[in-house]
Amino acid sequence: MKNLEIQIIGLIATDRIHIPISSMEGKLKRQKPKLAKAIDLSEYKNKFVGERVYARIKTDDITQKARTMSEAVDEFAEKYSRHGKILKGMTEEKRQAKESNLYFGINSGCRLTADDYLGVMENLGFSGQYAEDLYQDLMKVSRSLSKKREEERSILVG
Repeated sequence: MKNLEIQIIGLIATDRIHIPISSMEGKLKRQKPKLAKAIDLSEYKNKFVGERVYARIKTDDITQKARTMSEAVDEFAEKYSRHGKILKGMTEEKRQAKESNLYFGINSGCRLTADDYLGVMENLGFSGQYAEDLYQDLMKVSRSLSKKREEERSILVG
């Protein structure tokens, strides 16, 4: 009985911690594309190298990407063969697609400052003091995770 209560307490605590973190994740996910799309590298021929950071745009041509539809198209085609043939023809069409990605990272030997991170946290709604209090622990987790992935990151911008 005691073990079950401890498990339930763990679940409740996890859920309560998850809610604000999930909310922050949603805010960060919405901010990243806006921030990335606002970066105009055109005057730098889509490649910028600053003192501390770099960014480049790479556009990949993805040709002949097939459209997909659910099994309902097949069922529709069986019931209404004339219109079904038209619909099936449309789903079998190939379409040209281009994707542009913004690649970004930190230049070798450079780091972001605490103020860089604190500004983002304050934009999420943390008070200055709370952001400072939370900063060290978040950076420990972030550094641990960054060792497990490539340093260069990318985001789809178009």
